[in-house]
Amino acid sequence: MPQEVPQEVPQPTPQVPSQTGRAAGPDGILRRQAQRESAARTYARSLPIVPVRARGLTIEGADGRRYLDCLSGAGTLALGHNHPVVLEAVRGVLDSGAPLHVLDLATPVKDAFTTELFANLPPALAADARIQFCGPAGTDAVEAALKLVRTATGRSGLLAFTGAYHGMTAGALEASGGAAEGRVTRLPYPQDFRCPFGVGGPEGAELAARWTENLLDDPKGGVPLPAGLIVEPVQGEGGVNPAPDAWLRRIRDITASRGIPLIADEVQTGVGRTGAFWGVDHAGVVPDVMVLSKAIGGSLPLAVIVYRSGLDVWAPGAHAGTFRGNQLAMAAGTATLAFVRENRLAERAAALGDRMTAALRGLAAGHPCIGDVRGRGLMIGLELVDPDTGAAAPALAAAVRQECLERGLIVELGGRHSAVVRLLPPLTLTDEQAAAVLDRLADAIPAAARRPR
Repeated sequence: MPQEVPQEVPQPTPQVPSQTGRAAGPDGILRRQAQRESAARTYARSLPIVPVRARGLTIEGADGRRYLDCLSGAGTLALGHNHPVVLEAVRGVLDSGAPLHVLDLATPVKDAFTTELFANLPPALAADARIQFCGPAGTDAVEAALKLVRTATGRSGLLAFTGAYHGMTAGALEASGGAAEGRVTRLPYPQDFRCPFGVGGPEGAELAARWTENLLDDPKGGVPLPAGLIVEPVQGEGGVNPAPDAWLRRIRDITASRGIPLIADEVQTGVGRTGAFWGVDHAGVVPDVMVLSKAIGGSLPLAVIVYRSGLDVWAPGAHAGTFRGNQLAMAAGTATLAFVRENRLAERAAALGDRMTAALRGLAAGHPCIGDVRGRGLMIGLELVDPDTGAAAPALAAAVRQECLERGLIVELGGRHSAVVRLLPPLTLTDEQAAAVLDRLADAIPAAARRPR
């Protein structure tokens, strides 16, 4: 649906109601947030805005300013903010008198969601799949996946990759790249720009696959046969690193031949984000377990795992959660999944993402501080570097984020040193909006480079 690109014109300051009934200005709200919320708050530190209205790509702050949102709830908002089909689905449940909290009971809303989800899964998985509704966050679905494969195999070890991010609860964090300890063996994730073997390309990916294969087959390698291997088809927080298709197929072959369940973490890559409905679709890989959250709830909290029926050895109650029956999220998710499928938004993301990436690579040619442009579909990253040394430049990346915000563009950072500027716009992005995003980013980068540091 075409949407007007917001112009930077003065807007009346919206009146934000406070608990006392009086208007609360944005400065007061931000001050009270800093006083009351924990030191663990993240996005609020780098994006000191108070959103009061949003539609599509656009957020309006309490100060009247408008922003193009290329964070999209960390990839949650496949259709952008408050898409009409999502609002209609939510209102339909509210107006129907249906219960909003049902634990894991069967409901028409849940049945419709499951049916639509299975219709979009890789067919070979959908034909023999089971689904577990988890607590509402993706990290709980990761926990469920790890528990599932450990229960099914009777083994405890796990294989994961350098640079991975799977969540912030204990097991998920243990499998992520920043873990300090745990029962997880780290494997090299192939990259072109910062290849762990120093070669990049197909050769670097082949070396990474051979390393994995050799480690598993070496009787003195110190790595017992694991319960599973978890992988992101594109590492998001790790710096927007797409898995090479041939490498991912090799990983599927390596795990299948050794009886190791393959877990695909599609929390951020799912529902068309990478230019295919699922990130694994690019390689034609069918995992044993898929971890799904973010966009599947249509902007509301929802998380599930879908897995081969042969792994379904859990006893009743082996994984549970009070809020695993979110009816509003299931209705919003059904509408989102259907809209993405019916309007071929994955294909749209692929084409528009290619054009945006090409434009950014053209920009990089004139700005040596842009070390690399990479991504897949509408999951795009620019790694900023010191032009003299090639080292990651986190301070410059932070300056770019700030310059973008001052120009009405919301972006966030990722990567090993938080030096990758990430773009995660909604799949409903228009050509005009894409041009506006690129223009503001192109203006912000040289402005950031001129800042004293």
